[in-house]
Amino acid sequence: MTSLKHSNLVFGLFLATTALFGQPSKPLNVLFIASDDLTQSIACYGDPVAITPNLDRLSDMGVRFDNAYCQIPLCNPTRASLLTGLRPDTLKVYDLTRHFRDEKPDAITLPQLFLKYGYRSMRVGKLYHYGVPHQIGTNGLDDPQSWDEVVNPKGRDTEEEHLITNLEPHRPISAALSWLAAEGTDEEQTDGMITTEAIRLMNENRNRPFFLGVGFFRPHTPYVAPKKYWDLYPIEKIRMPYAPEDDRADMPKSAFAHNCPIPNYGLAQSDVLKAKQAYYANVSFVDAQVGRLLDALESMNLMDSTMIVFWSDHGYHLGEHQGIWQKRCLFEESASAPLIFYTPGARGNGTASQEIVEFVDLYPTVAELCGLTPPQEIEGKSIVPILENPRMSWRGEAFTQALRPGNGLPVMGASIRTDRWRYTEWNEGQQGLELYDHAQDQGEFTNLANDPAYELIVRKLRAKLRARVLGTVPDSPFNPARL
Repeated sequence: MTSLKHSNLVFGLFLATTALFGQPSKPLNVLFIASDDLTQSIACYGDPVAITPNLDRLSDMGVRFDNAYCQIPLCNPTRASLLTGLRPDTLKVYDLTRHFRDEKPDAITLPQLFLKYGYRSMRVGKLYHYGVPHQIGTNGLDDPQSWDEVVNPKGRDTEEEHLITNLEPHRPISAALSWLAAEGTDEEQTDGMITTEAIRLMNENRNRPFFLGVGFFRPHTPYVAPKKYWDLYPIEKIRMPYAPEDDRADMPKSAFAHNCPIPNYGLAQSDVLKAKQAYYANVSFVDAQVGRLLDALESMNLMDSTMIVFWSDHGYHLGEHQGIWQKRCLFEESASAPLIFYTPGARGNGTASQEIVEFVDLYPTVAELCGLTPPQEIEGKSIVPILENPRMSWRGEAFTQALRPGNGLPVMGASIRTDRWRYTEWNEGQQGLELYDHAQDQGEFTNLANDPAYELIVRKLRAKLRARVLGTVPDSPFNPARL
């Protein structure tokens, strides 16, 4: 595309942006910030322990979504879905190794759309999938068609893995409860270097429209951050979440991830409390990097021309339901994740929405806010109306899946979340059913699926679920060993 065509496209964005929010005639930059394995352990989400002043600041500036749901609580498939606007069943991506272009070679990703409209499209760190920590510093499972420029920092955290505490030495540190309270500064860690490089790119491109993806690797295991962040969380203030003594009695076996088959991995509570302390320390470390980005935008006078989207690829378990850890479940803690939008001039800024939204909705929303036309095939829907009025009634529904290796027979879990209910099937009910009433049971402790009084609710939710996502194992290629 010629520079003249680029100029014409960008001029069109001036008009589109002005029409949407009545702002000065300048196209919006996009700062697209991703955190890895971050649940809603953030103060503005109501977490009583988390110390996150910068994410709280961003929430105060923009619109916080308290009920945003990923499509699969696993890094590769959820990122592929979010960045293409297509559901996992369309992409045929369910594991950690398959690339979305194997099934959809002509897909136009979100950053690729901005590139086509004349933006400078850039990435620093993890936007598409990377194996953590062994692929830090590489391109991972990246998509070269999405970017003009990529930067892959590699910090001292990758050089000090021999110092990491691993509670389960039989597992790699990427999959175990493992941590390091590191020496040195933020800027020496990979995520600190990512922030530094992102600030450099914003400064170098401050006079032209840009889409900048900034992908932090934490708080993914191993939980590595400077030790000063541990000081924020005295161990005596860390608690395990409440669960009834018989919490698991009415839940199907498939509801629990294959990599966490027994409560707390069979570890002592004193050890898992240390792991939880380390997780929170890493959350505050990521929060500090977000603060550096916000400060840089303000110092460059870019805050009035830059949209900020902060998201995590999925949620995370920190001991709920008598000892679930990490992800790969269809309970609320791993299916939901933080999502905060800041758009200059948006009428809804400074408020929160309780409406149900999905990560596939990000693509059409960001495109609309910037006056770009997304591909017709994308499967999300724009949530711009919520950004303008976060207290509106949306009546959304979210669909989340999880594929398990099973014992010789893979198991597909499929879940629908409405404003009141979560209904889940495992292999279309052959491996179990779950129904939780969030009006009475926000902790999802009481499974109502087999109660005859809720038969009609189950039937209605089952019909909606099966109309939208697969409930059985797909016949497309996937690698059970990499789930």
